[in-house]
Amino acid sequence: MPRVWNYIPRAAIFLAGVAAGALTSPRRERGEADPEAIQELRRSLAGLESRLATQESANANRFTQVDARLNEHSTRLSDVPATSQIVAAMEQLLSKTMASLDERLSTQAHSIEVLKATVSQTDSLLERVLESLDSLQSYSDSSDLRTGSLLEKPTV
Repeated sequence: MPRVWNYIPRAAIFLAGVAAGALTSPRRERGEADPEAIQELRRSLAGLESRLATQESANANRFTQVDARLNEHSTRLSDVPATSQIVAAMEQLLSKTMASLDERLSTQAHSIEVLKATVSQTDSLLERVLESLDSLQSYSDSSDLRTGSLLEKPTV
């Protein structure tokens, strides 16, 4: 489309020249020149030139705006990270997340091992306490038998 606008001024000037030649050619043959026709052609040519100038100005304005937007888009596009950068960032994030998860799982495994050891120690201690209580009870029972206090105990 921009190429078409480049050819319009040339085509308009050519057509104006052809029209002027066509209008003045019969009169030249007769030897007369119509001043009104020449003035009309000049006004028509001036109007055409002013419209072309206006159109060129509008086109130049529009091209300037398009160029500015292209530059803006180019700047924005250069700020967008590349796919490889995005992939690298995601890999780094995933790596950190996996390391954190491994660390937490290791900590929990260690806590489970400590709890197992504590439960085992508690079981051992409770077993010894129960054995001690059983031995005290059997000692107490054997001493009651020796003193004969079983006979003195009221029955329920």
